[in-house]
Amino acid sequence: MKEFELKYGCNPNQKPAKIYMQDGSDLPIEILNGRPGYINFLDAFNSWQLVKELKEALGLPAVTSFKHVSPTSAAVGIKLSEKLKKACFVDDVEGLDDSPLACAYARARGTDRMCSFGDWVALSDVCDVTTAKMIKREVSDGVIAPGYEPEALEILKTKRKGNYNIVKIDPDFIPEEQEHKQVFGITFEQGRNNFKINKELLSNIVTKNKDLPESAVRDLIISLITLKYTQSNSVCFAYDGQAIGVGAGQQSRIHCTRLAGGKANTWFLRQHEKVLSLPFREDLGRPERDNVIDGYINKNEEDVCAEGVWQNYFTSRPDPFTDEEQKAYLATMKDVALGSDAFFPFFDNIDRAYASGVKYIAEPGGSIRDDLVIDRCDQYGIAMAFTGMRLFHH
Repeated sequence: MKEFELKYGCNPNQKPAKIYMQDGSDLPIEILNGRPGYINFLDAFNSWQLVKELKEALGLPAVTSFKHVSPTSAAVGIKLSEKLKKACFVDDVEGLDDSPLACAYARARGTDRMCSFGDWVALSDVCDVTTAKMIKREVSDGVIAPGYEPEALEILKTKRKGNYNIVKIDPDFIPEEQEHKQVFGITFEQGRNNFKINKELLSNIVTKNKDLPESAVRDLIISLITLKYTQSNSVCFAYDGQAIGVGAGQQSRIHCTRLAGGKANTWFLRQHEKVLSLPFREDLGRPERDNVIDGYINKNEEDVCAEGVWQNYFTSRPDPFTDEEQKAYLATMKDVALGSDAFFPFFDNIDRAYASGVKYIAEPGGSIRDDLVIDRCDQYGIAMAFTGMRLFHH
């Protein structure tokens, strides 16, 4: 296939639209089902790069959930605890532990379920039946993978009344070294960001605490590779083999850290017994439960425990999740990893990171206030590595 005509571009008024190879060669994809759009393909090609790189770096199947050209999370194929399975709504999935790819999907899709609503999924490995069954029951726009087991493909084809977008990509495709894009009719050219993120990148530990266990190395690599494909400015919290909080596209780095830290807190609090035991009405769908859980934890637009409100969601009135209970639970969260796509200009980012259990940090360094940031890490006993490499993505 030389080109693929799209219904429209980013918005319905932006026509005509298509994807094609500048050199006239065949596209490195097959569209097995549906008709992906402009934004779908932006998500697909960015997300595929992320999972391919994660797999190469860590040797484990990887999955990411993308929305509007940034990951909501990314994860590798590590088994989930029973508590995490319940928090991710996958405690009923048969054969989950037998499929590392499905475990990676459960983590990636289950981290930030509100942002993952209507996502694009990327799989590093051939989609198996267990993973396909899990994707089928979530609200999602499409999936990209290097292949699909026949039964898995048939399962996915039944999604969205047969219109689910399914893309197969050539895993051996290597793009040209130079990239081009146009803005306002002006062409930009740059070399592709082929910078490799690996363990050696974390060797320059600048804090007094030099202890960086293998689990922290893994999580920092996940964080940094996730940031490489996240709209900047960006900060990523990671823990236990997955990104648990992504702050993307903020103009101020502290706002990135606050946003990502808030998402990480919500991820932890979803695993609290009070949340896991909420008495939901049986007719309440999974997306509605996600909204209610977010409201229960973060006390947003409505008090879901209030009289006249709780009846819409629960079979009995739950006790509120108090600030004191949340703070006590979050205080037990330790050993979180944090990556930043550029240097921290002020130590307030370290204060906010520590409040969400961060013990390991990777950032480029290079600020005129590096000494103040390092000193704050030393006060908290945080181990921080300077990577020397910025990871902006636009």
